[in-house]
Parts: sequence; structure tokens; C-alpha cells
Amino acid sequence: MGIDKESAADANLQIGPTTLGMVRIYVESRGIEIPMDFEPEEAEEIAEELRAAAAQARTRAGGKGRGKARR
Repeated sequence: MGIDKESAADANLQIGPTTLGMVRIYVESRGIEIPMDFEPEEAEEIAEELRAAAAQARTRAGGKGRGKARR
């Protein structure tokens, strides 16, 4: 599966701080749990990549981009 292929898979995503000062991205799907911890600086880099990808997606969609996320 590539980044540009549609998927029918559903997943739950949670993002938040840990008690140890890390940022956790937690993904759960079909009984599989994936906790990923990042230093705050790494999390900011990921956030920048998400913003850049969102801007590119908006451009490709012709300015549309306030719709509901596809799951």
C-alpha cells in the first residue's frame, strides 16, 4: 500500500503528552495498538509535515479542504 492509495481500513488516532514529557501518537486498529513517543521537537517537525501535506492536498483539491476526514 502506498501513501496515495485509498484504504478501507479504520483506525483510531490519539495524540497527547505523556507524564515523561514526550508526545505520544497512539494508533489502534483491529485490536493492534501502536504507541509512538516523540521528543517535543520531533513532534513539532511532524506537525510541520502535516501542515505542508494539508496545504498540498488543498491545492490538489482545488481549494476544498474543510470537509470531514475520511476514515
